[in-house]
Amino acid sequence: MTKKIIDLQPEIPYHTYTVTETEVELKSSTIEGLTSDEAEVRLRRYGTNELKGSGGVKWYLVLWRQIANPLVVVLLIANILAFATEQFAEGGVILFIIIMNATIGFYQDFSAEQTMEALRNMSSPTAQVIRDETRIVIPNNQVVPGDVLIFEDGDVIGADCRLFEVFNLETDEALLTGESLPVQKNLELIKTAEESLGDRLNMVFASTTVVKGRAKGIVTGTGMGTQIGKIATTLMNIDTNELTPLQKRLNKMAYCIFVAAVVLVIVVFGVHKFRYSNEIAIYAISVAISMIPQGLVAIVTLTMAFGVSRMAKAKAIVRRLSSLESLGAVTNICSDKTGTLTQSKMVAVLMWFPGDGFYRISGTGFVPEGEIFRQGETINGETSTTQDEQVVTLDSGSDQLLRAIQASALCNMAELRRNNHPETHGEWTAIGDPTEIALQVLAYKAGMPKPELVENGFRLVAEFPFDSSVKRMSVLYETPSDEHLIFTKGATERILGCCSHYREGDAEIPLRNEKDDDSIQIEFESVIMKRVDTLAEQGLRVLSLSYRKFQPTKGVDLVHGLNRDEVESNLVFLGLVGIYDPPRAESLPAVMKCYEAGIRVHMLTGDHPSTAAAIAKEVAIIPADTDVKNSSMVMSADKFDAMSDEEIDALEELPRVVARCSPNTKVKMIAALHRRNLFAAMTGDGVNDSPSLKAANVGIAMGQSGSDVVKQAADIVLTDDNFATIVEAIAEGRRMFFNIQKFVQHLMSGNIATILVLVVALAVKDEQGDSVFPLSAAAILFMNLCYSSPPAIGLGLEPASATNMKEPPRTSKQGLFSFEVLMDMLVYGVVMAILSFVPFILVLFVFEDGQLGYKCNRGYYSEVCDGVFRARATCYATLTFLILSHAINCRDIRQSGWQWSRLKTAHQNKTLWLSIIIGAMILFPVIYVPGLNKNVFKHLGISYEWGIVFASLFIYTAFVETYKFVKRRTMA
Repeated sequence: MTKKIIDLQPEIPYHTYTVTETEVELKSSTIEGLTSDEAEVRLRRYGTNELKGSGGVKWYLVLWRQIANPLVVVLLIANILAFATEQFAEGGVILFIIIMNATIGFYQDFSAEQTMEALRNMSSPTAQVIRDETRIVIPNNQVVPGDVLIFEDGDVIGADCRLFEVFNLETDEALLTGESLPVQKNLELIKTAEESLGDRLNMVFASTTVVKGRAKGIVTGTGMGTQIGKIATTLMNIDTNELTPLQKRLNKMAYCIFVAAVVLVIVVFGVHKFRYSNEIAIYAISVAISMIPQGLVAIVTLTMAFGVSRMAKAKAIVRRLSSLESLGAVTNICSDKTGTLTQSKMVAVLMWFPGDGFYRISGTGFVPEGEIFRQGETINGETSTTQDEQVVTLDSGSDQLLRAIQASALCNMAELRRNNHPETHGEWTAIGDPTEIALQVLAYKAGMPKPELVENGFRLVAEFPFDSSVKRMSVLYETPSDEHLIFTKGATERILGCCSHYREGDAEIPLRNEKDDDSIQIEFESVIMKRVDTLAEQGLRVLSLSYRKFQPTKGVDLVHGLNRDEVESNLVFLGLVGIYDPPRAESLPAVMKCYEAGIRVHMLTGDHPSTAAAIAKEVAIIPADTDVKNSSMVMSADKFDAMSDEEIDALEELPRVVARCSPNTKVKMIAALHRRNLFAAMTGDGVNDSPSLKAANVGIAMGQSGSDVVKQAADIVLTDDNFATIVEAIAEGRRMFFNIQKFVQHLMSGNIATILVLVVALAVKDEQGDSVFPLSAAAILFMNLCYSSPPAIGLGLEPASATNMKEPPRTSKQGLFSFEVLMDMLVYGVVMAILSFVPFILVLFVFEDGQLGYKCNRGYYSEVCDGVFRARATCYATLTFLILSHAINCRDIRQSGWQWSRLKTAHQNKTLWLSIIIGAMILFPVIYVPGLNKNVFKHLGISYEWGIVFASLFIYTAFVETYKFVKRRTMA
């Protein structure tokens, strides 16, 4: 039974409440959080945690887009003319076309808008909360008052909170207060209810950003109940109607076609010496309408929405539609290593201590079960103990090992938990950075986990979080014996520079002698780096551990008054820890697929060059026989950053692996790729990665390990942080681009064919000197609606071809309207026009009596119109079948659409084949249903003419196969 909860009042001054009073008021617990049932009840009561009116799909705007376009304007004019001149049949068909076009367009556009909105919400900021006593990640809009919210460096705070646990927390509140400097938070009670927002230091507010540190708080306000909700409801708006570059190009093309359509109207009237009649006016407008690809914009939107949905299922969330177009042109992928190419399930497998040698750690994954074996100075690669190995415990080991385990446990923010739920059978789970999880598991295996140390009296005093610029993390702890210890971990070269001593057994040996000679330090660093290389060459990520005793200065605030440079100096070097993160099973096939697709893969990682190179070899980013020390394929960030742009541009090839990489290195790599006119995708997860993601052609954020800031800066968010997902996204981008190319070719070829038939037929005159129309106005409109747009939609949903990822990326010269595509449109359009117009002439002048009765354009007045009506039906049937079969032809620009390998995959695109079958079936009522054929479409039923229709279809198919064969032999 769910307990009753109270309605919250947004104006309650929670900054004047103690933590206990806040818990009571919100009926929550800082330790247990809310239950799932309680959270669900509150979500229904208070609504989702989002600003009202911020984004969303406006149906009336979507409907207006269907009406306010040149096509509908022309149709409305034609409709008014038809009814004004008592051409009710044509008027009814045109009105039907208007309604159908608007309905279909509205449905497609509205569905696409809803899909994009839903997917944007999926990639919106997430929140870490405690529910059912378990720390979980939920969409930020599911946060409710009373939730316990956890946030850290780089997070966008999702709701207003009363803080109850703070570690060096600083937030950027410029959005609310205009204060440019970060605000340092604390837990001190504020007694004044009217205190300004900037002075409420025990509160944090929605939409502000964590600049430094970490904290926990109880949610006091969500959605419109937050401070940001009171000030502005438009801050989180997302422009869902922004056109992509492709859509803009298609719109320009549509307007150019519209101008051409106006010219055609003038041509039709010019042929008739500008003599007005109802039939001529309606025919002229029908000709103009046939020039415009009516469903083009709607089909593009539908195709993109379908592509976005497919990518979401593949765990890639598209935040910006323009990135879909860019994906297909990607030539280089710059990827992180940890968690993207690897499993992000790191495990500490080796340690090394000066004078004590190597230690092997058994066990895998998050399960804290394993032992520590001493091996000496030789690394034993066996997976089980040997005679040379000795099981070591903290009791039997040295003080050096004890300090190293303490450093691993305490200089660490990761949490290891065992879920006692019956369904999980006591499964171990971990929260935090993968490297820190590995060290925490090591501490558990050694019998000294962090919770036990804290319980026994170790108290965290100050924390200096990991900073990519210094590549270190440090903590200050007070021990049970009231002494203070500093523990530091980080990259070896950055730790060594902070050390004045090293630990050997129980002794601390200085790195400088009395004469201040640095020869000892140089020699020691040389030994250390050799051991680092030894570990890194096995694909291990190497961290260094250090510590020192700290004597606080009286009067100094140990929480806020410490200087990082002072804390991280005169350290005592403890030893090395080698951590292994095995590559994902799918990484190697994905990289190989990239090479097949002409895409280069670069690994930009913070790891040691040897570690990075070892993993790069395993996943084939570099050849297995690469000499890491002498190859230009592997380079340290220090060397790469020191090079000038000219020196980088002079390189024959940009490095495939850049180690010890900083965020600035990533930006420099993107700039180097752009100078080579290459199209780059860049991955990132930290706040500092935002510049490189924005600089890249496609910015890709990690959905699991990435901060909210980097997700907002990215074009695409990977929900599984998997490199293989990037490759799938590129494949989808290529598929979508080529599908748009296919249906644009289909629509435009059909339009060219129809226009040519209509214009050339103006030369056929009746006995009064008027042109004999080969198609009625109703037939022209109906053909566009039923025979062009539906197959085009099917082509937009076409699955990727077998060669989709076996061809090089398209270049800027291979755009949507490449020379080959334009040539194909013209060739296919002309051939279809000839094969449709010739049957019209054959029936009219060869098989019939050749009588061209007066007013046969208006209707069937006597048997003298038989020939014209049968010729029209033949032309209409021929052009219809050619357009429908052309959809199959457009499935591939060079390969036959009738290949058995393609035909047997028809079930993968039922939309295309159903549109062709239904289109062919609709043709027969148009020709044979009495009244409908004569009065509306101005046809008569045909018989022997079907032989001409199918002969034209056979000739067209033979021509297409020959034409494609010639292209395959002559075009590169």
